[in-house]
Amino acid sequence: MRDDHLTGLLAFLAVAEKRSFTAAGAELGVTPSAVSQQLRQLEERLGVRLLQRTTRSVGLTEAGQRFFERVRPAIDDVGAAIEGLNEFRDRPAGTLRLNVPRIAVEMVIEPVLAPFLAAYPEMRIEVGIDDALANLVESGFDAGIRLGETLDKEMVAVRIGPDLRMAIVGAPAYFATRGVPKHPRELHRHDCIRYRQPTSGAIYKWEFDEDGKEFEMAVEGRVTANEAALMVRAALDGLGLAYVMDDYVRDELRAGRLVRVLEPFCAPFPGFHLYYPSRSQMPLKLKVFVNFLRARGATPKRRR
Repeated sequence: MRDDHLTGLLAFLAVAEKRSFTAAGAELGVTPSAVSQQLRQLEERLGVRLLQRTTRSVGLTEAGQRFFERVRPAIDDVGAAIEGLNEFRDRPAGTLRLNVPRIAVEMVIEPVLAPFLAAYPEMRIEVGIDDALANLVESGFDAGIRLGETLDKEMVAVRIGPDLRMAIVGAPAYFATRGVPKHPRELHRHDCIRYRQPTSGAIYKWEFDEDGKEFEMAVEGRVTANEAALMVRAALDGLGLAYVMDDYVRDELRAGRLVRVLEPFCAPFPGFHLYYPSRSQMPLKLKVFVNFLRARGATPKRRR
């Protein structure tokens, strides 16, 4: 296969998945006009129109859709074959692309990034921070990191950390004026800092466990956010109670800047998992990263 054929195919796949010349160019590291030119040349060589272009959108023709369905698996196989050569190298190399929510960046990625790259100097890591559940294949990521309970059953999940627990926390000044709740049902008398889920847009219901029976509560409050750091800041400022991972506020709890309540009602749950498409074998670059995380064996921590 000629190099220009391969370049055109990669451009075609990127546009077909992104539905955008700009996004495809960003993924390929070239300008949108270069992508457009590569596609025009590919269509001219094939003698078939693959894309429907308008000023507002890009779509596949019937021929383009059929071509995409045949070419995508073939290019994946080529990529897997190239990745397989890493097994014969003394040290793994290449770029590991990870899709990670912001809280996992702080608790999992930041503490290991420097030591991992020091241990594997021929490796590169690209981290896409995304609190929503992205499609790994369409987005071009090798793997993602999420809590175990949120993962799709079609994904292969590898546990990379211990169980976690949620904590309901507030500032001492808040409890001095509003009192301390003894049971989750008393939360209706409190300002609760709510979390809006990025994927669904719904307000997250706080989850509890009482004598082995799980239940949820919809809470109310004056502050709503979609980021844990802002929720903690609001709690520190006395604006209400925050519902966050206990490891994330460990230092604040130890220093007494935050106080934990209702702890008996917060049961452990599966912690962070690294996941990747089930149709793929774990590439060496991903395998060494997982092994590195496991070898450190530390509870995920928030970096200060």
